[in-house]
Amino acid sequence: MDIELRHLRAYLALCEEANYTRAATRLHLSQPALTRTIQQLERVVECRLIERSSRRFELTEEGAELLGHSRRIIADIDAVGAELRSRATLDVGFSWLLPDCWFAQTRDRYEALGGRISLHRVEDPIAALEGRSIDIAIHRNEIRLPRHLASRVVGTEERMVAVSINSPLAHAEDLRWADLARYPLVVNVVSGTIHAGSWDRPDPSRTIITCTNFDEWIELVAADRGIGGVPTLARTRAPHPGVIYLDVPDAPSSHVYVTWRAKPTPARSVQRFVAIA
Repeated sequence: MDIELRHLRAYLALCEEANYTRAATRLHLSQPALTRTIQQLERVVECRLIERSSRRFELTEEGAELLGHSRRIIADIDAVGAELRSRATLDVGFSWLLPDCWFAQTRDRYEALGGRISLHRVEDPIAALEGRSIDIAIHRNEIRLPRHLASRVVGTEERMVAVSINSPLAHAEDLRWADLARYPLVVNVVSGTIHAGSWDRPDPSRTIITCTNFDEWIELVAADRGIGGVPTLARTRAPHPGVIYLDVPDAPSSHVYVTWRAKPTPARSVQRFVAIA
């Protein structure tokens, strides 16, 4: 048997605590398990490390020498691990219209610490997160999450309405949000932010056209199947020859969420991104 890191970590904890009970608690081990580990280490190095005859905790000469080496070895290993973790590539998924200014700042701050971010456009960020193909999900739809996922609001965006160039609303002025409640509505049921319940008094007879992604959504709006609601950044980020974006001053705002796997304890790279975001 060779010396293993578990031997050195146990030995270092014991030396720092100078007490088997406290060291075992610190290591989340039983006291007998810690005793066996120290005994294994002594057999491997073929010398006694701890004085058996003293009434207080004392190291032998060889034990003191090993303590110095243990501290250096573990410090070096921990430093290497921390350095490699800091360079980890974080997979970030989003469905449509990534909030560019916020994300650019977040990415720059994260990568300034040595990490890297890989962006992935996915239809359903939460499903991708659950499937472990991404580490972080960026989305706008407010959903009930399972207990092992955690979420944080990282931004608020103003909304506008999208209509077809052939819609009677195309040249409307002074629109109010309530004025739009009776028009057919195109809803992206996977990652959209607008649905019938986005109005105070939903019309049960209102025509609702559903789709599952942004590309379908904008084409349905262009085809005049219905109107849609979208963050104002779509005006510059998603122009379409068949769609007009109209400002609605009292349109309810939408949130941008960052969601990650909180259980088991997430990787440090994920924790770092969440803290920065």
